[in-house]
Parts: sequence; structure tokens; C-alpha cells
Amino acid sequence: MRATARLLQSCRITFFTRKTCGLCTQARSVLSDVWDQRPFAFEEVDIVDPKSKPWLDLYDFDVPVIHISKSEAPEEDPKLSSQAVKLMHRFTVDQVKAKMDLVEKS
Repeated sequence: MRATARLLQSCRITFFTRKTCGLCTQARSVLSDVWDQRPFAFEEVDIVDPKSKPWLDLYDFDVPVIHISKSEAPEEDPKLSSQAVKLMHRFTVDQVKAKMDLVEKS
């Protein structure tokens, strides 16, 4: 059972969002549903925050975006975003879980 719990929390999801984003509200709901079935480490990045300017430059017209990585992976880096396992705009619980499977197997 402990190994299973460790495996279920082996992913980190970084959620790129902004306050005035209707799709982000829907995405947050999807992530909540995923969490209920399969807990994960979570980080949220408000791309409008001045310290997040590189993310704003990258995802200004694309939020919501999630990056899925191993929980022990280094912090997300805008310069490496093309290599990230990600979903953008609209996504489902099943799509998020499939990407988590992919990350866990890598």
C-alpha cells in the first residue's frame, strides 16, 4: 500500500493561469477531480505576476496550461518548455491521467 501511495504522488502538476480566465476555472475543476482520484504535488503560476514574465511571454494567449513532471524534477524552466509534458486550453481528467502515466513510466 505504501508503494502505491508513493507512486500516486510521484507527479507534480504546474498550473499556468491568470485571474480573469474562464477556461482556467474549468481546468482547475478538472485538476481537482484528478486530485480526488490520484493525488499529485501542485504548483500554480499566475503568469501576470511580474516575477512570472517569462511565462507570460510564453503562454499569454494559451492559458490554462499544465506541465506534468516527476515530483522530484527541477522547477519548471521557460527555456525548457518545449520539452515539457503538457496540456493546454481544454483537457479532461482522462487526458491528465494519461499524461501522468507517461511521466511516471519515463
